[in-house]
Amino acid sequence: MKKGGKGGANTTTGLLFELESDLCKIFQKTPGYQLKKEKDKAGILVYYNGKLLARCFRKNEFYKFLDENKIDYKKIISRLLYPDDSILVIVRETLFIIENKTQNVEGSVDEKLQTCDFKKKQYQKLVKPMGLKVEYVYVLSEWFKHPKYKDVLDYIESVNCHYVYNNVPLAWLGLPAS
Repeated sequence: MKKGGKGGANTTTGLLFELESDLCKIFQKTPGYQLKKEKDKAGILVYYNGKLLARCFRKNEFYKFLDENKIDYKKIISRLLYPDDSILVIVRETLFIIENKTQNVEGSVDEKLQTCDFKKKQYQKLVKPMGLKVEYVYVLSEWFKHPKYKDVLDYIESVNCHYVYNNVPLAWLGLPAS
């Protein structure tokens, strides 16, 4: 949120935080990883020492992936969801939906954290035809370590969603860390 700004239209620090926690940038900085864009494949293909391990999707690239797999999302859900990041870890047959949330003043992100169960179920419906599992994870800024977030963080865990601070550890995704 821009200091002195009002509402999501004036958000600047959230975008900066999203760019800092971008999965592709993490892969680019980690030895052994190579990223490749293929013309007929949605997203970015992630290789480790030459072996395809994952595919990353940002925002609407996820829907291109569904199209690629002949899944008509309009027949499954009534409204599009745009994940900040998502990654299909091929060996785990798991799609990780990653939402980056940051705050530096009280605001609407507080309530958005309470929507993970619904959104996870929507993504599960979308990838069910492919036999994929879904994990939903928030990447939170330090702001959310404040004790007033204990209840919402407990809730996130109680509905089998997850949260981490600042970035997603590759090992947690089931990927080599280096």
